[in-house]
Amino acid sequence: MKNVFTSLLIILFAATCQYGYSQGTSLSGHVISAVNQQPLPGVTVRILGIPNGRVTDENGRFSFEGLANGQYTLTFSYLGYESSRLQISLPSPTSERLSVALSSSQNQLQAVEIIGRKEQTYKNTSSFSGTKTETPIKFVPQAISYVTKEVIDDQQAFKTSDVLKNISGVNVFSFYNNDFTLRGFRAGNALINGLRDATNSWSQSLLPNVERIEVIKGPASALFANTDPGGTVNTVTKKPLDVDRKSVSFATGSYNTYRMTGDFTGPMNNEKTLLYRLNLAYQNGQSFRVLQGGEDMVIAPSISFIPTDRTQVNVDFVYSKTKSRLDRGQPIFGATAGTDLYSTPISFAIGKENDYANELSLYTTASLQHKFTDRISFNASYMKFLYDEDLLEHRTSNQYAVDADGAEIPTQMEMQTIRRKRKNYNDNITLYLVNDFTTGPLTHKLLVGYDYIQNVSPVGGSNYNARGYRNASNTGAINSYDPENRDLYLIQGNRPVPNVPHFDLTNPDYSISEISGYFNVSSAQAVTKYFVNGVYVQDQITWGPIQALLAVRQEFYTDILNYQKENEEEVQQQAFIPRFGLVYTPIEPISLYVTYAQGYQPQGAGTVGDPDRFGGPFDPLTSTMYEGGAKMEFLNKQLAINTAIYHIEQNNILINANDPGNPDRLRQLGQQRSRGVELDVYGQLLPNLSVTANFAINETMITESDNADEVGNILPNAPKHQGGIWAKYTFTIPALNGIGIGAGANYVSTRTTFSEVLTLPSYTVADAALYYTIDKFRLSANLNNIFNKTHWVGGYDFNRLFPGTPRNFLVGVGYTF
Repeated sequence: MKNVFTSLLIILFAATCQYGYSQGTSLSGHVISAVNQQPLPGVTVRILGIPNGRVTDENGRFSFEGLANGQYTLTFSYLGYESSRLQISLPSPTSERLSVALSSSQNQLQAVEIIGRKEQTYKNTSSFSGTKTETPIKFVPQAISYVTKEVIDDQQAFKTSDVLKNISGVNVFSFYNNDFTLRGFRAGNALINGLRDATNSWSQSLLPNVERIEVIKGPASALFANTDPGGTVNTVTKKPLDVDRKSVSFATGSYNTYRMTGDFTGPMNNEKTLLYRLNLAYQNGQSFRVLQGGEDMVIAPSISFIPTDRTQVNVDFVYSKTKSRLDRGQPIFGATAGTDLYSTPISFAIGKENDYANELSLYTTASLQHKFTDRISFNASYMKFLYDEDLLEHRTSNQYAVDADGAEIPTQMEMQTIRRKRKNYNDNITLYLVNDFTTGPLTHKLLVGYDYIQNVSPVGGSNYNARGYRNASNTGAINSYDPENRDLYLIQGNRPVPNVPHFDLTNPDYSISEISGYFNVSSAQAVTKYFVNGVYVQDQITWGPIQALLAVRQEFYTDILNYQKENEEEVQQQAFIPRFGLVYTPIEPISLYVTYAQGYQPQGAGTVGDPDRFGGPFDPLTSTMYEGGAKMEFLNKQLAINTAIYHIEQNNILINANDPGNPDRLRQLGQQRSRGVELDVYGQLLPNLSVTANFAINETMITESDNADEVGNILPNAPKHQGGIWAKYTFTIPALNGIGIGAGANYVSTRTTFSEVLTLPSYTVADAALYYTIDKFRLSANLNNIFNKTHWVGGYDFNRLFPGTPRNFLVGVGYTF
């Protein structure tokens, strides 16, 4: 790891030194505010067709060097100001004294994200996820890390797991969607534009329509109901812009990958009151994993309607479809200490040629912002989400085969088949009023809101399952083998005959298997419903350099037990959730903050609704976080450096009560604790040098348990150290005009698994990229895992490991018009 980062720093230093030697025709000028004629520092100035723009200095000045003679289009963009375009022809007598005045934008701050982000760098200035209104990140008293679409594009990433390596404190748990560890805690909840995602899919979410991925660190229940203690991933989709931008791209590479994307946005009328955006994507590719890969498609139109300066409406529609197979991970030989992780290749998977996993995610979001006065606004958002699954898989039963005496056979896996069809619907409504007012020297932004979340799994979900061992008469199957009752089973060659043939790790068979030849059991999936009502109050108070955030939420969670049956019963839980934070800005570039937040997750209805079986009643799962940090901006606000130190406790964990008379009885005891520090860096060190970097130290362990041997154990897939860097440099000398390079590396330390005798090794993976821009074309070539490092990004146990991708490449061509 040290050598890789040292090499990267040498490359960046050499590139930085080279920066000062550009030659050729120059173009320079300054940018001012049309309101007060004052210079505007930090304005992004770009020339269409030329990679990486410039940023105006403290005097509003910018310059380009090494330009050939010809026609150029300059664009000027800055948060809070209308974008501007300027045509110029070189050579020109005015090319070194241009003056551009930008007008103030009416859409500077939004209470609902309706107008798209105009920034085009690795740095993002504002976020909605921390406060539900657009707030500069440096004024949010909680760590918010992110990856912008510029990083996504430069890394040619296509799925969520491809980019979260750029965020501190985030580690992959498995190949499944939204299955990550955040600050050491396993997370499953996710948001889309601040609204609850159904999170039922297996396949990773796709990125072509994504503006940025945000991670709200720590519990966020005060804003978003039941959330995970380590953090919440929020996906922000691309919104329409009031300037024309259109692009198409094609890419191909390793594992027979073919990819096409398109992004089209702009105004639909001269008044710019009706804006549109359309994102399209298609990918067909295989994988380094046996029988994996498939087809992915995204169609994502979006329309914004802004009839007046007081009313804004946005409607998003996203159709995302995946045809693939469910990858349950890599099995290895045996399950004892010292077992060789390399006993099977990382490409090794279990399944059959006729397996499939067809998934459809379909959702629409409608958002409204209306200003009653300059100080009072009403905001509403609604998302309807459909998830549809059609699945057939041959998978393990998470254990090895056994002989008639019950002894494990470490090279053969016990198998089962699952044929499943199901749907899930999720509704999310959020309504809130925002009132800006003052009381003496205090400025307030008071938010009063209401949320409703509903999730329904309707009638029709069904499983068709075969597993276990055949009975003695070969007329059915028994789910598990008991050597004490071997007479109940069909025995051949001193082995019980499996219902589904075992998978031989030494001689894998991936041929088509007809599941009708097994003893299958058909069962309806439970029809379920839960709904959440939440009311909350939040006040952001400013007093000079001090800002305070005070928030409380009252949550009412209702889970329906035996939904749509005669014995239907509502199981109700509730929680009062506070959140407090303080930000102090001693000087403009630096903000210091502290925060206290609580988290909340209700226990399942089946558990709390059956006290005779499980005991109880049980309190919800709760968490508490203390966090402090600093958020800094340098180099005319083009570089952001954020640091955080935190302590998180999770309580009310349900564990088995070890009651001999009732093996299902639970008791509420146990605590898990996470402590750590984080660093995130985003932005531009130079106008032609962009960087994103992160580092985290974390320790997440069990601090209380009824099993004394567990106290002190580190939680699975929670590395103690991890870090990464990605930098992009564009050459400015005429001989290398249009050429850029990218390089990066990621390090993850050792991690535990669910098995006490299995530890995943640490790894360092390095990536690189080469770019060439000419006119409106951009050529890209990305080489990932340069040194072909064998590694595992996550894992459950000996039956389910999740290896990282070996060395692979992707080349692409894009056209902007």
